[in-house]
Amino acid sequence: MSVEFVASARLPTRWGQFTIHGFEELDTGKEHVALTFGDISGDEPVLCRVHSECLTGDCLFSLRCDCGPQLQSAMESVCAAGRGIILYLRQEGRGIGLLNKIKAYALQDSGADTVEANVQLGFEPDGREYLICKPILDHFEISSLQLMTNNPRKVDSLTNLGIEVSGIIPLHTEANPHNKSYLAVKIDKLGHMK
Repeated sequence: MSVEFVASARLPTRWGQFTIHGFEELDTGKEHVALTFGDISGDEPVLCRVHSECLTGDCLFSLRCDCGPQLQSAMESVCAAGRGIILYLRQEGRGIGLLNKIKAYALQDSGADTVEANVQLGFEPDGREYLICKPILDHFEISSLQLMTNNPRKVDSLTNLGIEVSGIIPLHTEANPHNKSYLAVKIDKLGHMK
């Protein structure tokens, strides 16, 4: 996969000052970002979160998912550790896009779970891909990660790309009445860690 580095800038947050780096997929024009904190050079594994875009959870504070709290927890953890990277991938709704995600929400409002809704719309239960991670991590000369995730498929995908995952750090968030069944489906149907 061909990716082009575009620019970097300071990104002050409530947890600390990150640097935001922009990347563009040359084949598709999709734009992705990496947030780095501290000195991520060297051979030691780098604390990392690979996070797929979730406009509703990350920016609109939806309680239907755990995406926003996971992203915030990852940012806080990276700052507390003094170094790390967050890859923010533009693949909304497990890869189905924002408008299809809203359609999936409507199906969920009618009784479907998150996996059933995606399938009813003609998509895979989880269509996300992680190929873009390799060239972005290569840009920073990172080859080994301490990965913050609950998703074994993500670990397998990165490992298959030749990225060493030397440790897995679960990101647990509190359930609420709006996402309790969503979290159960992630465990029961998608194989996420408890």
